[in-house]
Amino acid sequence: MTLHISLQARFAAVVAAVGMLAACGGGSSSPSPSDPGTLRIALTDAPACGYEEVNVTVEKVRVHRSASAEDDDNGWSEVVLNPALRVNLLDLTNGVLAELGQTELPAGSYTQLRLQLAANGNAAPYANSLVRSGSEDEIPMDTPSAQQSGLKMNLNVTVEPNEVADLVLDFDACKSVVKRGNSGRYNLKPVVSVLPRVRVDGLVAEGHVAPAIALGSTSVSLQQGGVPVRSTVPLADGRFVLYPVPAGTYDLVVSAEGRVTAVMTGVPISASSRTFVTPTGTAIDPPEGTPRAATGVASISGSTSVPLAMVRATQAVGTAIAERTARPSDASTGEYLLRLVAGEPVHTAYDPAATALDFEPDAANAGKFRLEASTEGKLPVTADIDVTSADIDTPLVFAP
Repeated sequence: MTLHISLQARFAAVVAAVGMLAACGGGSSSPSPSDPGTLRIALTDAPACGYEEVNVTVEKVRVHRSASAEDDDNGWSEVVLNPALRVNLLDLTNGVLAELGQTELPAGSYTQLRLQLAANGNAAPYANSLVRSGSEDEIPMDTPSAQQSGLKMNLNVTVEPNEVADLVLDFDACKSVVKRGNSGRYNLKPVVSVLPRVRVDGLVAEGHVAPAIALGSTSVSLQQGGVPVRSTVPLADGRFVLYPVPAGTYDLVVSAEGRVTAVMTGVPISASSRTFVTPTGTAIDPPEGTPRAATGVASISGSTSVPLAMVRATQAVGTAIAERTARPSDASTGEYLLRLVAGEPVHTAYDPAATALDFEPDAANAGKFRLEASTEGKLPVTADIDVTSADIDTPLVFAP
Protein backbone atom coordinates (compact mmCIF):
# COMPACT_ATOMS: atom_id res chain seq x y z
CA MET A 1 0.00 0.00 0.00
CA THR A 2 1.24 3.51 -0.82
CA LEU A 3 0.53 6.44 1.48
CA HIS A 4 -0.71 8.96 -1.08
CA ILE A 5 0.22 12.61 -0.71
CA SER A 6 -3.10 13.68 -2.26
CA LEU A 7 -5.03 12.20 0.68
CA GLN A 8 -3.23 14.29 3.25
CA ALA A 9 -1.77 17.53 1.98
CA ARG A 10 0.38 17.68 5.07
CA PHE A 11 2.54 14.89 3.63
CA ALA A 12 3.72 17.18 0.83
CA ALA A 13 4.75 19.95 3.22
CA VAL A 14 6.44 17.64 5.70
CA VAL A 15 8.20 15.34 3.26
CA ALA A 16 9.50 18.36 1.33
CA ALA A 17 10.89 19.73 4.58
CA VAL A 18 12.90 16.55 5.06
CA GLY A 19 14.93 17.64 2.05
CA MET A 20 16.25 20.49 4.19
CA LEU A 21 17.41 18.06 6.88
CA ALA A 22 20.75 18.96 8.37
CA ALA A 23 22.60 15.68 8.82
CA CYS A 24 24.61 15.77 12.04
CA GLY A 25 27.48 13.72 13.37
CA GLY A 26 31.19 13.35 13.60
CA GLY A 27 33.64 12.35 10.93
CA SER A 28 36.80 13.34 9.12
CA SER A 29 37.13 16.91 7.91
CA SER A 30 37.49 15.69 4.32
CA PRO A 31 35.21 12.69 3.89
CA SER A 32 35.42 10.62 0.76
CA PRO A 33 32.24 10.26 -1.31
CA SER A 34 32.73 6.51 -1.01
CA ASP A 35 32.60 6.60 2.82
CA PRO A 36 29.30 5.33 4.26
CA GLY A 37 26.90 7.38 6.33
CA THR A 38 24.37 6.45 9.00
CA LEU A 39 20.58 6.67 9.01
CA ARG A 40 18.91 6.81 12.43
CA ILE A 41 15.13 6.49 12.80
CA ALA A 42 12.67 7.10 15.66
CA LEU A 43 8.88 6.92 16.04
CA THR A 44 6.46 9.46 17.51
CA ASP A 45 2.68 10.10 17.53
CA ALA A 46 0.07 12.80 17.08
CA PRO A 47 -3.12 12.80 19.22
CA ALA A 48 -5.27 9.66 19.26
CA CYS A 49 -9.02 10.26 19.59
CA GLY A 50 -10.64 8.60 22.55
CA TYR A 51 -8.54 5.44 22.88
CA GLU A 52 -6.71 4.17 25.95
CA GLU A 53 -4.09 2.40 23.81
CA VAL A 54 -3.14 2.19 20.15
CA ASN A 55 -0.41 -0.44 19.81
CA VAL A 56 1.76 -1.14 16.77
CA THR A 57 4.69 -3.53 16.41
CA VAL A 58 7.53 -2.51 14.11
CA GLU A 59 9.70 -5.22 12.54
CA LYS A 60 11.87 -3.21 10.19
CA VAL A 61 12.38 0.04 8.31
CA ARG A 62 13.83 -0.08 4.79
CA VAL A 63 15.14 2.72 2.57
CA HIS A 64 16.12 2.80 -1.11
CA ARG A 65 17.53 5.36 -3.51
CA SER A 66 14.86 4.66 -6.09
CA ALA A 67 11.25 5.72 -5.48
CA SER A 68 10.12 2.91 -7.81
CA ALA A 69 12.20 0.08 -6.32
CA GLU A 70 10.27 -3.14 -5.71
CA ASP A 71 10.45 -5.28 -2.60
CA ASP A 72 12.89 -7.83 -4.05
CA ASP A 73 15.18 -5.36 -5.86
CA ASN A 74 18.79 -4.95 -4.82
CA GLY A 75 19.93 -1.80 -3.04
CA TRP A 76 17.72 -1.82 0.06
CA SER A 77 19.21 -0.77 3.41
CA GLU A 78 17.39 -1.91 6.54
CA VAL A 79 16.97 -1.15 10.22
CA VAL A 80 15.86 -4.52 11.59
CA LEU A 81 14.36 -4.66 15.08
CA ASN A 82 15.11 -8.01 16.74
CA PRO A 83 12.94 -8.57 18.62
CA ALA A 84 10.25 -6.46 16.98
CA LEU A 85 9.31 -3.36 18.99
CA ARG A 86 5.72 -3.10 20.30
CA VAL A 87 4.81 0.51 21.09
CA ASN A 88 1.70 2.17 22.51
CA LEU A 89 1.54 5.24 20.31
CA LEU A 90 -0.28 7.17 23.02
CA ASP A 91 2.94 7.20 25.03
CA LEU A 92 4.70 9.10 22.25
CA THR A 93 3.36 12.64 22.59
CA ASN A 94 4.90 15.98 23.64
CA GLY A 95 8.24 15.25 22.02
CA VAL A 96 8.65 11.68 23.34
CA LEU A 97 10.30 9.40 20.78
CA ALA A 98 10.71 5.64 20.51
CA GLU A 99 14.09 4.87 19.00
CA LEU A 100 13.88 2.30 16.22
CA GLY A 101 17.61 2.01 15.61
CA GLN A 102 20.14 2.94 12.98
CA THR A 103 22.04 1.42 10.09
CA GLU A 104 25.18 2.17 8.14
CA LEU A 105 24.48 2.63 4.44
CA PRO A 106 26.11 4.08 1.32
CA ALA A 107 26.18 7.87 1.24
CA GLY A 108 23.76 9.43 -1.20
CA SER A 109 20.14 10.51 -1.69
CA TYR A 110 17.26 8.21 -0.69
CA THR A 111 13.73 8.58 -2.06
CA GLN A 112 11.72 5.62 -0.70
CA LEU A 113 11.03 4.38 2.83
CA ARG A 114 9.02 1.33 3.88
CA LEU A 115 7.73 0.67 7.39
CA GLN A 116 6.98 -3.00 8.04
CA LEU A 117 4.68 -4.00 10.91
CA ALA A 118 4.38 -7.45 12.48
CA ALA A 119 1.35 -9.68 11.89
CA ASN A 120 -1.17 -10.25 14.68
CA GLY A 121 -1.21 -13.59 16.44
CA ASN A 122 -4.30 -15.48 17.60
CA ALA A 123 -4.45 -14.12 21.14
CA ALA A 124 -3.67 -11.01 23.16
CA PRO A 125 -1.36 -9.22 23.47
CA TYR A 126 -1.72 -8.54 19.74
CA ALA A 127 0.99 -6.96 17.66
CA ASN A 128 -1.34 -4.20 16.45
CA SER A 129 -4.35 -3.40 18.60
CA LEU A 130 -6.39 -0.79 20.42
CA VAL A 131 -8.17 -0.41 23.74
CA ARG A 132 -11.20 1.87 23.71
CA SER A 133 -11.74 4.48 26.42
CA GLY A 134 -13.48 3.02 29.46
CA SER A 135 -12.63 -0.55 28.46
CA GLU A 136 -9.90 -3.04 29.24
CA ASP A 137 -10.53 -5.27 26.23
CA GLU A 138 -7.76 -5.39 23.64
CA ILE A 139 -9.08 -5.37 20.07
CA PRO A 140 -6.81 -6.54 17.23
CA MET A 141 -6.54 -4.27 14.20
CA ASP A 142 -6.32 -5.72 10.70
CA THR A 143 -3.22 -4.56 8.81
CA PRO A 144 -3.06 -6.66 5.64
CA SER A 145 -0.69 -4.46 3.66
CA ALA A 146 1.79 -3.91 6.48
CA GLN A 147 2.77 -7.58 6.76
CA GLN A 148 3.82 -7.87 3.12
CA SER A 149 6.15 -5.35 1.51
CA GLY A 150 5.60 -2.66 4.11
CA LEU A 151 4.00 0.77 4.08
CA LYS A 152 5.58 2.77 1.27
CA MET A 153 6.42 6.44 1.73
CA ASN A 154 8.15 8.98 -0.46
CA LEU A 155 11.39 10.24 1.02
CA ASN A 156 13.84 13.03 0.22
CA VAL A 157 16.90 12.77 2.40
CA THR A 158 20.62 12.88 1.69
CA VAL A 159 22.97 10.81 3.82
CA GLU A 160 26.40 12.44 3.90
CA PRO A 161 29.65 10.44 4.23
CA ASN A 162 30.68 9.81 7.85
CA GLU A 163 27.62 11.64 9.19
CA VAL A 164 24.26 10.74 10.72
CA ALA A 165 20.93 11.63 9.11
CA ASP A 166 18.15 11.65 11.72
CA LEU A 167 14.52 10.97 10.79
CA VAL A 168 11.35 10.68 12.87
CA LEU A 169 8.30 8.76 11.64
CA ASP A 170 5.17 10.62 12.81
CA PHE A 171 2.49 7.92 13.14
CA ASP A 172 -0.91 9.63 13.47
CA ALA A 173 -2.94 7.11 15.48
CA CYS A 174 -6.08 9.25 15.41
CA LYS A 175 -6.29 9.23 11.61
CA SER A 176 -5.01 5.66 11.24
CA VAL A 177 -7.70 3.73 13.14
CA VAL A 178 -10.68 2.90 10.90
CA LYS A 179 -13.93 1.53 12.33
CA ARG A 180 -15.70 -1.30 10.46
CA GLY A 181 -19.44 -0.87 10.98
CA ASN A 182 -20.93 -2.42 14.13
CA SER A 183 -18.83 -5.57 13.92
CA GLY A 184 -16.48 -4.41 16.68
CA ARG A 185 -13.56 -4.72 14.27
CA TYR A 186 -11.06 -2.09 13.17
CA ASN A 187 -8.60 -1.61 10.35
CA LEU A 188 -5.19 -0.01 10.78
CA LYS A 189 -4.61 2.20 7.72
CA PRO A 190 -1.49 4.02 8.81
CA VAL A 191 -1.12 7.73 8.21
CA VAL A 192 2.60 8.34 8.61
CA SER A 193 4.77 11.30 7.72
CA VAL A 194 8.53 11.81 7.87
CA LEU A 195 10.13 14.57 9.94
CA PRO A 196 13.73 15.73 10.38
CA ARG A 197 15.37 15.69 13.79
CA VAL A 198 18.35 17.69 15.02
CA ARG A 199 20.28 17.12 18.22
CA VAL A 200 20.14 20.70 19.45
CA ASP A 201 17.43 22.67 21.26
CA GLY A 202 15.62 23.55 18.06
CA LEU A 203 12.64 22.56 15.92
CA VAL A 204 10.55 22.86 19.10
CA ALA A 205 7.45 24.81 20.09
CA GLU A 206 6.41 24.84 23.73
CA GLY A 207 3.55 26.44 25.65
CA HIS A 208 0.55 25.90 27.92
CA VAL A 209 -3.20 25.51 27.65
CA ALA A 210 -5.54 26.12 30.58
CA PRO A 211 -5.80 23.22 33.08
CA ALA A 212 -9.53 22.89 32.32
CA ILE A 213 -8.74 21.73 28.76
CA ALA A 214 -5.58 19.76 29.59
CA LEU A 215 -7.29 16.59 28.39
CA GLY A 216 -6.54 13.75 26.01
CA SER A 217 -9.30 15.01 23.72
CA THR A 218 -7.60 18.39 23.23
CA SER A 219 -5.42 18.81 20.16
CA VAL A 220 -2.58 21.33 19.83
CA SER A 221 -1.05 21.53 16.37
CA LEU A 222 1.21 23.58 14.16
CA GLN A 223 -0.34 24.01 10.72
CA GLN A 224 0.39 25.59 7.37
CA GLY A 225 -2.57 26.54 5.20
CA GLY A 226 -4.93 24.40 7.25
CA VAL A 227 -2.66 21.35 7.04
CA PRO A 228 -1.30 20.00 10.36
CA VAL A 229 2.43 19.38 10.31
CA ARG A 230 2.87 18.36 13.96
CA SER A 231 0.23 17.70 16.62
CA THR A 232 0.11 16.61 20.24
CA VAL A 233 -2.10 16.53 23.34
CA PRO A 234 -1.30 18.62 26.42
CA LEU A 235 0.13 17.13 29.58
CA ALA A 236 -1.95 17.11 32.77
CA ASP A 237 -0.57 20.52 33.81
CA GLY A 238 -1.43 22.05 30.44
CA ARG A 239 2.10 22.07 29.07
CA PHE A 240 2.61 20.94 25.49
CA VAL A 241 5.70 20.31 23.39
CA LEU A 242 5.67 20.02 19.61
CA TYR A 243 8.85 18.32 18.35
CA PRO A 244 10.32 17.82 15.84
CA VAL A 245 8.87 20.50 13.55
CA PRO A 246 10.53 21.45 10.25
CA ALA A 247 11.87 25.01 10.34
CA GLY A 248 9.35 27.56 9.04
CA THR A 249 6.41 29.74 10.06
CA TYR A 250 3.18 28.17 11.32
CA ASP A 251 -0.28 28.73 12.74
CA LEU A 252 -0.73 27.23 16.21
CA VAL A 253 -4.23 25.72 16.49
CA VAL A 254 -5.93 24.60 19.72
CA SER A 255 -9.06 22.44 19.41
CA ALA A 256 -10.82 21.39 22.61
CA GLU A 257 -14.23 19.84 23.15
CA GLY A 258 -16.84 22.47 23.95
CA ARG A 259 -14.41 25.30 23.20
CA VAL A 260 -14.13 27.43 20.07
CA THR A 261 -11.11 27.13 17.80
CA ALA A 262 -8.13 29.23 18.90
CA VAL A 263 -5.42 30.21 16.41
CA MET A 264 -2.08 31.96 16.89
CA THR A 265 -0.55 33.01 13.57
CA GLY A 266 3.09 33.62 12.66
CA VAL A 267 4.75 31.13 15.01
CA PRO A 268 8.43 30.79 13.95
CA ILE A 269 10.29 27.49 14.24
CA SER A 270 14.06 27.37 13.82
CA ALA A 271 16.71 24.68 14.10
CA SER A 272 18.76 26.70 16.57
CA SER A 273 16.34 27.71 19.32
CA ARG A 274 13.13 26.72 21.14
CA THR A 275 9.97 28.76 20.50
CA PHE A 276 7.82 29.59 23.54
CA VAL A 277 4.35 30.43 22.26
CA THR A 278 2.77 31.44 25.59
CA PRO A 279 4.36 34.09 27.86
CA THR A 280 5.43 32.94 31.31
CA GLY A 281 2.44 32.42 33.60
CA THR A 282 -0.14 32.46 30.79
CA ALA A 283 -2.11 29.73 29.04
CA ILE A 284 -4.34 29.44 25.99
CA ASP A 285 -7.95 29.20 27.20
CA PRO A 286 -10.48 29.37 24.32
CA PRO A 287 -14.01 30.55 25.18
CA GLU A 288 -16.78 28.01 25.59
CA GLY A 289 -19.03 27.18 22.65
CA THR A 290 -21.94 24.88 21.92
CA PRO A 291 -20.94 21.30 21.00
CA ARG A 292 -22.20 20.26 17.57
CA ALA A 293 -21.82 17.21 15.34
CA ALA A 294 -21.22 17.00 11.59
CA THR A 295 -22.38 13.61 10.33
CA GLY A 296 -23.07 11.96 6.99
CA VAL A 297 -22.03 9.21 4.62
CA ALA A 298 -19.14 9.22 2.16
CA SER A 299 -20.08 7.39 -1.04
CA ILE A 300 -19.30 7.09 -4.75
CA SER A 301 -21.99 8.19 -7.18
CA GLY A 302 -23.60 5.24 -8.94
CA SER A 303 -21.57 2.65 -7.00
CA THR A 304 -22.25 0.32 -4.10
CA SER A 305 -18.55 0.31 -3.17
CA VAL A 306 -17.79 2.03 0.13
CA PRO A 307 -14.84 4.42 -0.15
CA LEU A 308 -12.38 4.68 2.70
CA ALA A 309 -12.35 8.45 3.05
CA MET A 310 -10.52 10.87 5.29
CA VAL A 311 -13.03 13.56 6.29
CA ARG A 312 -11.81 16.78 7.82
CA ALA A 313 -13.34 20.07 8.93
CA THR A 314 -11.49 23.35 8.45
CA GLN A 315 -12.44 26.80 9.67
CA ALA A 316 -11.42 30.27 8.59
CA VAL A 317 -10.17 32.17 11.66
CA GLY A 318 -8.95 35.70 11.07
CA THR A 319 -6.47 35.47 8.20
CA ALA A 320 -5.78 31.76 8.74
CA ILE A 321 -7.36 28.49 7.70
CA ALA A 322 -7.29 25.91 10.52
CA GLU A 323 -8.07 22.22 10.52
CA ARG A 324 -10.41 21.69 13.47
CA THR A 325 -10.58 17.90 13.29
CA ALA A 326 -10.24 14.97 10.88
CA ARG A 327 -11.38 11.35 11.03
CA PRO A 328 -11.56 8.39 8.63
CA SER A 329 -15.02 7.30 7.56
CA ASP A 330 -16.35 3.87 8.54
CA ALA A 331 -14.81 1.18 6.33
CA SER A 332 -18.07 -0.78 6.13
CA THR A 333 -20.76 1.92 5.96
CA GLY A 334 -18.99 5.11 4.84
CA GLU A 335 -20.46 6.96 7.82
CA TYR A 336 -18.47 9.77 9.42
CA LEU A 337 -18.77 11.83 12.60
CA LEU A 338 -16.87 15.03 13.36
CA ARG A 339 -17.18 16.81 16.72
CA LEU A 340 -17.40 20.58 16.12
CA VAL A 341 -18.46 23.63 18.14
CA ALA A 342 -20.70 26.63 17.52
CA GLY A 343 -19.35 30.01 18.58
CA GLU A 344 -16.90 32.70 17.54
CA PRO A 345 -13.38 31.34 16.95
CA VAL A 346 -10.56 33.47 18.34
CA HIS A 347 -7.18 34.49 16.97
CA THR A 348 -4.02 36.38 17.83
CA ALA A 349 -0.54 36.87 16.39
CA TYR A 350 2.66 35.49 17.89
CA ASP A 351 4.70 38.14 19.66
CA PRO A 352 8.02 37.12 21.25
CA ALA A 353 7.90 40.22 23.48
CA ALA A 354 4.33 39.70 24.72
CA THR A 355 3.66 39.43 28.45
CA ALA A 356 -0.02 38.46 28.05
CA LEU A 357 -2.28 36.68 25.55
CA ASP A 358 -4.92 38.73 23.73
CA PHE A 359 -7.18 36.64 21.48
CA GLU A 360 -9.79 38.45 19.38
CA PRO A 361 -13.15 36.89 18.39
CA ASP A 362 -14.01 36.36 14.72
CA ALA A 363 -17.78 36.83 14.54
CA ALA A 364 -17.89 36.45 10.75
CA ASN A 365 -16.81 32.80 10.96
CA ALA A 366 -18.81 31.71 13.99
CA GLY A 367 -20.04 28.14 13.52
CA LYS A 368 -18.89 27.98 9.90
CA PHE A 369 -16.78 25.07 8.65
CA ARG A 370 -15.76 23.47 5.38
CA LEU A 371 -15.92 19.69 5.12
CA GLU A 372 -13.47 17.94 2.81
CA ALA A 373 -13.44 14.23 1.99
CA SER A 374 -10.51 12.58 0.22
CA THR A 375 -10.08 9.03 -1.00
CA GLU A 376 -7.63 7.26 -3.27
CA GLY A 377 -8.23 7.75 -6.99
CA LYS A 378 -10.99 10.38 -6.65
CA LEU A 379 -11.11 14.17 -6.63
CA PRO A 380 -11.78 15.59 -3.15
CA VAL A 381 -15.35 16.55 -2.24
CA THR A 382 -16.11 19.69 -0.21
CA ALA A 383 -19.18 21.17 1.46
CA ASP A 384 -19.62 24.36 3.47
CA ILE A 385 -21.72 23.99 6.63
CA ASP A 386 -22.95 26.19 9.47
CA VAL A 387 -23.56 24.50 12.84
CA THR A 388 -24.70 27.65 14.65
CA SER A 389 -28.27 26.43 15.13
CA ALA A 390 -28.05 22.64 15.05
CA ASP A 391 -26.08 19.52 14.15
CA ILE A 392 -25.59 19.05 10.39
CA ASP A 393 -25.93 15.89 8.29
CA THR A 394 -24.12 16.21 4.95
CA PRO A 395 -23.65 13.44 2.35
CA LEU A 396 -20.23 13.58 0.69
CA VAL A 397 -20.45 11.95 -2.75
CA PHE A 398 -17.41 11.29 -4.92
CA ALA A 399 -17.73 11.44 -8.69
CA PRO A 400 -17.67 8.01 -10.43
